[in-house]
Amino acid sequence: MRILDAIKTPQDLKTLTNEELTILAYEIREQIIETTSKTGGHVASSLGAVEIILAVHSLIDAPRDKFIFDVGHQAYAHKLLTGRLEQFDTLRAYGGISGFPRPDESPYDVHPSGHASDSLSIALGLAKARELRGTDEKIVALIGDASLSGGMAFEALNTIGQLQLPLVIVLNDNEMSISRNVGALVRHLGAIRSSQTYREARDRSQQMLEESGALGNAFVDFGRNMKESIKQFFIPETMMFEQLGIICTPPIDGHNIDDLRDIIGTALAADGPVLVHVVTKKGAGYAPALADPERFHGVGPFDIATGNSAKKIAGPESYTNVFGHALVREARVDEHVVAITAGMRSGTGLKGFAREFPDRFIDVGIAEENAVGMAAGLAIGGLKPVVAIYSTFLQRALDQVIVDGALARNNIVFAIDRAGVVGADGPTHHGIYDIAYCRMIPDMRMLAPSDEAELTNALHTALRIGGPVAVRYPRGAGVGVPAPSNPETLPVGVSRVLREGGDAAILAFGDRVASALEAAERLSEQGVEARVVDMRWVKPLDEDAIVAAAKTGLVVTVENGILSGGAGEGVLAVLAKRGLQIPVKVLAIDDCVVPHGSPAQLLSGLGLDAVGIADAVLSVARH
Repeated sequence: MRILDAIKTPQDLKTLTNEELTILAYEIREQIIETTSKTGGHVASSLGAVEIILAVHSLIDAPRDKFIFDVGHQAYAHKLLTGRLEQFDTLRAYGGISGFPRPDESPYDVHPSGHASDSLSIALGLAKARELRGTDEKIVALIGDASLSGGMAFEALNTIGQLQLPLVIVLNDNEMSISRNVGALVRHLGAIRSSQTYREARDRSQQMLEESGALGNAFVDFGRNMKESIKQFFIPETMMFEQLGIICTPPIDGHNIDDLRDIIGTALAADGPVLVHVVTKKGAGYAPALADPERFHGVGPFDIATGNSAKKIAGPESYTNVFGHALVREARVDEHVVAITAGMRSGTGLKGFAREFPDRFIDVGIAEENAVGMAAGLAIGGLKPVVAIYSTFLQRALDQVIVDGALARNNIVFAIDRAGVVGADGPTHHGIYDIAYCRMIPDMRMLAPSDEAELTNALHTALRIGGPVAVRYPRGAGVGVPAPSNPETLPVGVSRVLREGGDAAILAFGDRVASALEAAERLSEQGVEARVVDMRWVKPLDEDAIVAAAKTGLVVTVENGILSGGAGEGVLAVLAKRGLQIPVKVLAIDDCVVPHGSPAQLLSGLGLDAVGIADAVLSVARH
């Protein structure tokens, strides 16, 4: 019997020796690899954090004590240790357990992690609440080096240093985010990792802790006593955390249970904030993930023996790749085109652009606000910045989109990838709000291309009509329409009719166009002929097309986004303005949290697939 099979709660870890915990780490890795080889998931990050999670849970009393994850895609070991082993084979599946911490799934999950850089603020809030309540629970936040580059994390560090409340920050330094990390912070951590003096200080600190025989304030006293002397040997950059008022340990091996438990245990007993600097390998324990941590950050099913991804049926190219190729072609003919991403050069399809135009490619790390603000400066400087960010992450920079982009009418193109429901990553990653927040912004224009050719034309159009302009497109494969070699500039606010019909009109946006056409075929078989309009533009809407649709006597709108503030509500406003009173059915995501599952399952459950669209038309047409 495995040790893992006997672990029902983290309390069970307290009876294990360090040697047994090391064996358990091996078993957890085996379980993660076995499960994700079938389900896919965030493999490399979860493998890299196993010992950290074991060490923390063996030292705290969760769920009374709080263990906060940043992003949360490294939390698979946490799930296995908190009563979810028997459900683990449902990971990321529709109706199964989430790939991220979810408070509605387990009391051990403190908050719904999914976006980077918020864990320190959550931890600080919990520490202040503890102080005000007069309780004594321990608080630990696990944050990666990539997440630490986000502005919110720096804001929290500033306040943590100011308030001096006891909490432990475990910095998981693995030199990787999704794409390889960039920026000054990486150089800062690299200087610490490579400093011989710091390594010697680490060894001395370990010896002193072992000889002291006391925890509590011993660690803080050590830090205060040693800080000034160690400063004499360090270059100034390595003292960033100490200068903020946070005790910082020298780097320790993140895969050594003995060292982790010693240092984290001491840090937990301190009377102020402590940052434990832990160096790990992303993908530790599985050679293919170690060799290619970027691919194994988020991977589909794979063969355990080789690490090769399961063979996919050949099909159309992904929208992400279509965008990437199109942007390279645009940049070849226009030297003013510049690409910006926020730690996602691979995920946003910009690897080719970065290779061909390294001087015109900027990766700001996990800092979406900075990406948009920098784009504004580039636009003011006469360039044409294209900001490629996932829909769910762009919402983090909404203030910059409004103030730095739209109010100044800067010529910025927002390439909004992963628009709509995205699948197994679930609620924190669905890109369902971008239509609503872009529609509300003055002078913002937005295109929702329905296929690969339309995406290529939409990008070409956005770069020529002047910004700000947003182009939203979904995750996954296109519909098989070849991209044009000579894209056209689309007329602003003009749709296209794809199918005629006089009994109803389906006004479809973006990736819902293909489903609308399929729905029209289904309706035709039942004697209902529906017009299908590819609206192309979310803003401005084609008012003439809406008025023409009203003449059929029934209008149905369909979009892969939220109902409130969405394109369908915009259509209703046009009809009201024109005084047209006809039956209208708005198909969108109503006021609900969309779970995880395959996009097909989710769209079906939301009534946004071909069957749902056809049923919506029939529900009105037959009454």
